[in-house]
Amino acid sequence: MFVGLGTVINIGTIVLGSTLGILGGARFPDKLRILITDVLGCVTLINAADNLRSIWAPTFVNAVPKGWTTLGTLAALILGGVVGYLLHIENRLESLGTAIKSRFGARDKGSFLEGFMAASLLFAIGPLAILGSISDGMHTGIQQLVLKSTLDGFAAMAFATTFGWGVAFSAIPVAIYQFSWTAIGYFLGNILSQYQIHSLTAVGGVMLFGIGLRLLNLKFIAIGDLLPALIFAPLVALVAHQFI
Repeated sequence: MFVGLGTVINIGTIVLGSTLGILGGARFPDKLRILITDVLGCVTLINAADNLRSIWAPTFVNAVPKGWTTLGTLAALILGGVVGYLLHIENRLESLGTAIKSRFGARDKGSFLEGFMAASLLFAIGPLAILGSISDGMHTGIQQLVLKSTLDGFAAMAFATTFGWGVAFSAIPVAIYQFSWTAIGYFLGNILSQYQIHSLTAVGGVMLFGIGLRLLNLKFIAIGDLLPALIFAPLVALVAHQFI
C-alpha cells in the first residue's frame, strides 16, 4: 500500500456512485440504505476495537507510568472534548450539514454547480475525513477511509440522481482536502515517537467507537467536539513519559 491510497479509494467510490446514480435515474431503496448503514456501523465497532489495542501495545505501556495508557487516553479525550465544546465544533458541523441539505435537497433537477458545491462540502465535513486521512498518512491503516468511501459512494449515488455530474466532480476538492490531512499525518508519523502514535491511535479508536454507535442509532455522541483530542493525545503521552 502507498500513502494516500485511502483517499484514492474514496475518490473512486464518489465517481462510481455518481455514475450509478445518474445511469440508474432513481434513488436506491431506503431499506437497502438502512441495511448498509447498519452493516457499516458494526464494521466500525470492529475497527474501533482494533485501534483500541494500542492501549496495551508494549511500546506504549513501557513508555508511560502504569495505568497511564488508559488515563492518558481519557485525559486527551476530556481536554479535547472541552475545547471542542467551547469551540462548538459539533454544532457548527451539524449546522453546516443541515444548511446544505435544506439548500440543495430539493427533488427538482439541480445545476452542475449546486451539485458540485453541496457534495464537496458533505463529503469533506465530519470526523472520518480527518481521522481517516491522518491514519492513512501515519501508516496506521486505511480502514476509516474505506468506511467513509462506502458511505460516500451511496450518498453520491442518491445525490447524483438530482444534481448529475456535478456530484462526481466534487471528488476533486475532497481529494485536495483529504490529501492535505494525509500529508499532516505523514509529517506527524515521522516526528512522533512510537508511543505517541499509539496514544493517537487509541484516542482515534474511542472516536470510531462513538461513530459506530451513531451509525447504529444506539447513542448520539458529539464526535466533532472530540476532534481536538487528536492534538492532545501525543502531548499528554509526552508529558506522562517525561514528567510523571
